Amino acid sequence: MNFTAEYADKTVLVTGAAGFVGSHLVDRLVELGTRVRALDDLSDGDLDNLRLSENRIDFIHRSVADPGGLDDVVGGCDFVFHLGANASVPRSVERPDVDFESNVVGTHRILESIRRTGAGPLIFTSSAAVYGEPRTPAMDEDHPRTPISPYAGTKLAGEHLVASYCRCFGLDRRTVRIFNTFGPRQRKYVMFDLLEKLRKNSSRLEILGSGDQVRTYNYVADTVTAFLLVGVHPDARDNVYNIGGTRTISIREVAALIIELLGIDPPEIIYTGESWKGDIQRLCGDIGRLQGIGYEIEVGLEKGLRRLIDWHAEEYSPPWARARSSTRSGGGSTCGSP
Repeated sequence: MNFTAEYADKTVLVTGAAGFVGSHLVDRLVELGTRVRALDDLSDGDLDNLRLSENRIDFIHRSVADPGGLDDVVGGCDFVFHLGANASVPRSVERPDVDFESNVVGTHRILESIRRTGAGPLIFTSSAAVYGEPRTPAMDEDHPRTPISPYAGTKLAGEHLVASYCRCFGLDRRTVRIFNTFGPRQRKYVMFDLLEKLRKNSSRLEILGSGDQVRTYNYVADTVTAFLLVGVHPDARDNVYNIGGTRTISIREVAALIIELLGIDPPEIIYTGESWKGDIQRLCGDIGRLQGIGYEIEVGLEKGLRRLIDWHAEEYSPPWARARSSTRSGGGSTCGSP
């Protein structure tokens, strides 16, 4: 999808810009000719994620919960993509106060600045975690919201806060609930963890839980496309959209697919039987509403995994990548190339 006409020469704020999804969104906006204001306090993000665009953006090192306000950052923005938040469920269980400050207070600060300056529309990033344990095989946007972690609770609180501001003050808001997203620069969560464990010991792989936890994964470039679409589509105002993949797959199957794509001998696999507190066993989204406004997946799971594997091999030089590099003769392909 080409959004040049909608975003070129616009001024856009991205909060959480140095994070995994935020940095990919920044890069895409820069490619579209957008003037990007990239806000991040670097508590979890990494400036290295922005190295492709660092000379073409205005980077602001500040928290979304800055008590001094954000009017100088928000004012004059044609779009506000609010991704800045603590996004770790285990960390939220250990430090719920950090989540409240970042995810609720930070969202309030953004809303106040939009209200005062007239910026927007606001594209608010929520999470599939707000649904809690599923009551249907694939959860649509009307599924009951029963969060089971402080992180999920703060995200749902943010949704209600955003909706109330928009009803009261007439702000333009569009909410997205992200399901599992993966890709380069994501240095945590299941796919990265599997690759790292195999890099350190390719003969033995420990997997949290039973391996039967089920997800729908979306490659990060596809997630960014969904953000951009929701930001400009006229039907998206005051609406909520799931962003995710369409292929339902268990972590057990993800591990098998990664091993196959790596081309290594199958390791001994050990399942711990228990995962971390707040882990939802089945997290699969219905993206029919998003598809209804024209969304199409362009990369998908397997091609995305190949790209992730290529990035991981370049960043961390695992043994199999070194072995292939030393044995191939000119013109050979690297591990995981499409």
